[in-house]
Amino acid sequence: MSEYILEMEQITKEFTGVKALSNVNFKVEKGEIHCLIGENGAGKSTLMKVLSGVYPYGTYQGDIVFDGIVQKFNKISDSVDAGIAIIYQELALFPDLTVYENLFVGNEMQRGGVVDWNQTIVESKKMLEKVNLKVNPETLIKDLGVGKQQLIEIAKALSKDVKLLILDEPTAALNEDDSENLLQLLLELKNEGITSIMISHKLKEVISIADKATVLRDGETICTLDASKGEIKEINIIKNMVGREINDIYPKRNKKTFGDKVLELSNWSAYDSQLGRQVGKNINIHVRQGEIVGIAGLMGAGRTELALSVFGNPKSYKLQGELIVDGKRKKFRHTSDAIKAGIAYVTEDRKGDGLFLSQDIKQNISAGNLKGISSSGVINENEEIKIAEQYKNNLTIKAPSLAQLVGNLSGGNQQKVSLGKWLFVSPKLLILDEPTRGIDVGAKFEIYTIMNELISEGMSIIMISSELGEILGMSDRVYVMAEGEIKGELSSEKANPEKIMQLATQ
Repeated sequence: MSEYILEMEQITKEFTGVKALSNVNFKVEKGEIHCLIGENGAGKSTLMKVLSGVYPYGTYQGDIVFDGIVQKFNKISDSVDAGIAIIYQELALFPDLTVYENLFVGNEMQRGGVVDWNQTIVESKKMLEKVNLKVNPETLIKDLGVGKQQLIEIAKALSKDVKLLILDEPTAALNEDDSENLLQLLLELKNEGITSIMISHKLKEVISIADKATVLRDGETICTLDASKGEIKEINIIKNMVGREINDIYPKRNKKTFGDKVLELSNWSAYDSQLGRQVGKNINIHVRQGEIVGIAGLMGAGRTELALSVFGNPKSYKLQGELIVDGKRKKFRHTSDAIKAGIAYVTEDRKGDGLFLSQDIKQNISAGNLKGISSSGVINENEEIKIAEQYKNNLTIKAPSLAQLVGNLSGGNQQKVSLGKWLFVSPKLLILDEPTRGIDVGAKFEIYTIMNELISEGMSIIMISSELGEILGMSDRVYVMAEGEIKGELSSEKANPEKIMQLATQ
């Protein structure tokens, strides 16, 4: 039998003509902790979804060999039955059920066809001891912190005799103590013969725990580093993660002139009561007129939370510090207050939060400023058509007519509609959250060109992006975030992939 518990050979996965994975090879030895690393969008989660049966056999090319047997997982339960358990960032627990009910849901202990709850509680205590978690199994999940919920997910996996445990960014939402406890648990499970794959952006965790680390970049396997050979070092990881040149898809601005500060945050903090933790800590940033300010960082760094806290605080974070717009202190009680002050926000989730997919282009563009085309509460349809046609032409939205349903547009054209909706409110400051996520290179260039045109007209832009090339190619200044804090500020001249990655993984 092979020394490898897992061999993924020549895995290729496409989505509507776009290769998310291209001939990926990934091998994991029995009893090791193997980290899977790479930038956002590198293909890490996609590869694990192939492995776990989320993307079933037949929807990808290549072979999966697990425990010496070629596997053809048609559904998630097939991989679970084989001994594979995957724990995602979004925990799959039922908040209104108890710990013991969650531990054995779908795997109930029965006697004579009836669930034996007493035995379930007894076994639950044993599972909780395995993960060093001291809680009453009758506690409701919603009454526990995220760190304890993460351990319960692991205990749930262990109850099914797991051979390979996969954790997708397991410490992204955890504080330092909970993160340390989780990493220590993985080491203990390793000593018990359980193999783990951990997806992580936190390089210090990778360096401290990994036996091997495989780097993916743009859907391809770049290398596998071996701790026993001294290869798992920050400099090696960063070099392989970001080792690509910035090409010419970023249009240049010939003239850069910056005016007064449009926005300033002073000792700005945000506390999420639902998560029970800070999502922004003592943030000090500013944006000048005619400037593109990039916000870089890895998943869970707090970039979107920062944007939402400024844009009228729709998540009802507890805020502290000063928000200054055009030299005046502001306190926004609603997103409408932010819009009145000249701030607009284009969400990272255009399909979920940014657009009405079942409505047409015209209705989506006008939705941002219905008052601007209304009289006595009645929409002037002719004016709505005129405005929508203007933005369709200016943003080069490719569609047969304004009556085209937005849900039927390409990703790039959907993004332009979302952008048009917020440009219609005539903002001074536009916050773009992942402005080119999920769109092709041609559409990206068009979005960048629009950004430059807006800047030349005197607008200011905050651009949140997980693409280092985009941050470096478009920003005048870059702030780097990690764990809700600003870890550094870099001028466009001094910013490079290595410096950004070093700050983002502190």
